[in-house]
Amino acid sequence: MSDSLVIIPTYNEIENIEAIIREVIALDHDFDLLIIDDGSPDGTAKKVKELSDKVPDRIYLIERTGKQGLGTAYIAGFKWGLNKGYQFLIEMDADFSHPPARLMDLYAACKNGADIAVGSRYTKGGKVKNWPFDRLFLSYGASLYVRMITGMPVKDPTAGFVCYKNQVLESLNLDKIEFVGYAFQIEMKYKSFSKGFKIVEVPITFRDREKGVSKMNASIIKEAVTGVLKLRFGKK
Repeated sequence: MSDSLVIIPTYNEIENIEAIIREVIALDHDFDLLIIDDGSPDGTAKKVKELSDKVPDRIYLIERTGKQGLGTAYIAGFKWGLNKGYQFLIEMDADFSHPPARLMDLYAACKNGADIAVGSRYTKGGKVKNWPFDRLFLSYGASLYVRMITGMPVKDPTAGFVCYKNQVLESLNLDKIEFVGYAFQIEMKYKSFSKGFKIVEVPITFRDREKGVSKMNASIIKEAVTGVLKLRFGKK
């Protein structure tokens, strides 16, 4: 068994899932993969099963009923991975916005002293490609807003490409993580930061998806905006 698990939530990612799995499996480090599929009607889970049959000791699948949210998928993945004894647990999207090759850098950062390594668009060396200006402005503005409200020194607090050491996740009450969209990413980093864990940012080039449909919607953005205030000023 590998010491590291890559967790990828999916909903209707049939156009991307085989390619992303093959790229991760081909890396020099033996990352195991856990796909958490929320009942994709396009056959995503079926394709994962086919690949898992070929590499049964590297590819795993959790099937859930209906869209239950990104945050709950990652929580399920964290619990599964901790139960299996993985030392490093990594969040990653299925749509190639997170470059698979940079998994090596996130892993190395945690091996070399970081408790959490964030694949960052907005740290020095990070980039965003193929986003319209309004979306980039909204994302960057949200990052500044989060830093201003929380005092957390993370330039890309909404990033979803993150490696956690197992002791970080074990220290958090995962059942008390409240948010499910972008605010989930902020909540995880903020609660880890509040416990004194060391967070480093690894620059990545973030590319907008080329295949499939974005899951972004107004309710996710609203949750992120109001969630930050609740995290900082609500009950601890």
